[in-house]
Amino acid sequence: MRVRPLSRKIGLEINYINAMLAPIRGQVEKGDCGMKVIKGLQQIPGEFQDAFVTIGNFDGVHLGHMPILRRLIDEGHRENRKAVVITFEPHPKKVLHPDIKPFYLLTSIEEKIKLLEEIGIDGLILIPFDLYFSRMTAESFVSEILWDKLHIRKIYVGHDYSFGKSKTGNKIFLMEFGKKLGFEVDIINAVELDDETISSTRLRHLILAGDVRKAARLLGRPYNVSGIVIPGKRRGSILGIPTANIRPEKELIPADGVYAVIVHLEEERHKGVLNIGFNPTFSDTDLSVEVYLLDFSGDVYGKKVDVLFVERIRDEIKFDNAEMLVKQIRKDIDEARVILKPYF
Repeated sequence: MRVRPLSRKIGLEINYINAMLAPIRGQVEKGDCGMKVIKGLQQIPGEFQDAFVTIGNFDGVHLGHMPILRRLIDEGHRENRKAVVITFEPHPKKVLHPDIKPFYLLTSIEEKIKLLEEIGIDGLILIPFDLYFSRMTAESFVSEILWDKLHIRKIYVGHDYSFGKSKTGNKIFLMEFGKKLGFEVDIINAVELDDETISSTRLRHLILAGDVRKAARLLGRPYNVSGIVIPGKRRGSILGIPTANIRPEKELIPADGVYAVIVHLEEERHKGVLNIGFNPTFSDTDLSVEVYLLDFSGDVYGKKVDVLFVERIRDEIKFDNAEMLVKQIRKDIDEARVILKPYF
């Protein structure tokens, strides 16, 4: 069965992230839109007792997650219950498989908080995940956390979700415990778009391959990478095309190449052409991420930028000389203007 989260045709959306939330401090914080963020399980507010909940990693908060989150919000609010998301920080795989480096995530914890807040979630419980917690059985998780601490009324999970030590907790397990303890279980089927299942894994593969346009369709927004502008070799300024060198905060960076991007700088959006690669024309050995902001002048060193990847223009190419490189960059700029025109 295919679950389609939107009745209208899904197109490329520009839903850039305006501001990242500050790092979580203390046990409970309230976001700008009213969502409470609870770190840990020691101080669960009474208002989250008898809530409707879902549990998962929700990396990317993408279109594949929307049926669960929308049903959670709609049905919870209709029954005058809080809609609560339970997730883990850090990502369990990062703890269980520390040898995986780089570790690719679609969203930082701050971005995840912001996205869940924007769609209307009432509360987010961040369970600190470590090796000790990983040994908790599915039985203990349900009885001690979902029931004793939260006394949930209903839980929504994906059709293939599993939890607990050795992942023994699944939809059948939840249904059996639900009947025993008195909470409902709603199983949500996978979401397909263009005859493929939308998943965080699929999205990571698309981004690593440079297919940011398709990734945006599955995310429901362009993939973004934030970072601080740092000093570079200043070749761009010498060539008449000054670029801002970015130190990315994420490890998940699109494939080497040239991209049409939207850059969020302070309170403004700018059109941009971004290059990821090793500058083969100059035989560099270090990976660089540098962006040229169209129709912009100003000092951006030390400032934070948020880059949204709209479309890949071409591969990174080694040119015989700097003049040929500049000529190609001018063509890239013209193509980027055409690509980005609908969004400005």
